[in-house]
Amino acid sequence: MKNKLCEMFGIDVPIFAFSHCRDVVVEVSKAGGMGVLGMARMDPARVEEELNWIDAHIDGKPYGIDVLMSGNVEDSGDLKFEPEKLIPKEHVDFVKNMLDEAGIPPLPADEEAEIMRDIVKGMNFIPRESLAMIETAMSHPIKLIVNALGTPPAELIAKAHSKDIKIAALAGKPKHALKHKEAGCDFVIAVGTEAGGHTGDVSSMVLWPQIADAVSPMPVLGGGGVGRGKQMAAAMVLGCEGVWCGSVWLKTVQSEVPPEIKQKMFEAEASDAILTRSVTGKPCRTLRNKFSEAWDEPGAPDILPAPKQNYLWWQQGRTRVERVRAKDYLTYPVGQIVGDMTEEISVKEVVYEFINELLEAQEKLKTQLGSE
Repeated sequence: MKNKLCEMFGIDVPIFAFSHCRDVVVEVSKAGGMGVLGMARMDPARVEEELNWIDAHIDGKPYGIDVLMSGNVEDSGDLKFEPEKLIPKEHVDFVKNMLDEAGIPPLPADEEAEIMRDIVKGMNFIPRESLAMIETAMSHPIKLIVNALGTPPAELIAKAHSKDIKIAALAGKPKHALKHKEAGCDFVIAVGTEAGGHTGDVSSMVLWPQIADAVSPMPVLGGGGVGRGKQMAAAMVLGCEGVWCGSVWLKTVQSEVPPEIKQKMFEAEASDAILTRSVTGKPCRTLRNKFSEAWDEPGAPDILPAPKQNYLWWQQGRTRVERVRAKDYLTYPVGQIVGDMTEEISVKEVVYEFINELLEAQEKLKTQLGSE
């Protein structure tokens, strides 16, 4: 394909795949797209391990990294290493009682402390934590750094550009995209509310052309509700140079998602991808579950700000739930495209389905426009 982003990275198709799974990153890049590794659940040592593996398996194809670097979350500081001082007892008791009443067993007493330490170690939400991981990543041949929670710092943009690494950031409103452009980003990712994970409240159909017009001639990726070639065609007709997609890779053979959560996704409808603050403290679209529903009940405590709510979910909720695969409480960030996810296939098959359906959409549009 001939467009700015294919030329920028030397890729065949402008399909940018966000994933926490290194296997997905490698397979998308080898299939002609661009894999982008999500690092929100890692520490610098884990980043080094993951990127070493990618470097050894990606056959020299380009790839990138994605970080959560927000300037408006509470800096937990040293309390990160003392989580019992970070989260109010009222909230801890609320979650413990919720899971106890559901019959979900507590963590084994002899393993709990170590499990908690490992969880906290891999949770990185504030700028200084993300910058430490980026520093590690820059020693590898990455070609792209994406910030998912705001405009990247000027010093990061300058340092990345000095190493010929491109910088991009997600935007849920045109004003956010303009800030990214003014800061020196190479392109922006317009993410509609249909997306999984942290997202805004404007739909992709409205947002994509708004942002494309606002930052033109800067290239834009369309994200949010993208899992098929028809949606890719729509994004490009609306002014985007390609697509940013994450949820669709969760259904693949290579994905990191446990089988029980994957099956729950296959059974879900689009409306089962709910927008809630109960998981991270920020609006996050995730698979419907009883943990999130409990925070809407009368008498529930106020949801904590990020990153405290995220610590609470991981330490007191997710670990217990996933240990015994308690289906009603299982969740995972996923977009409304989940309603189209019905079976497990390979990453390569997803990429080829994208391309074939995109070509079909192109031919149909040509026919309807009366062009040859």
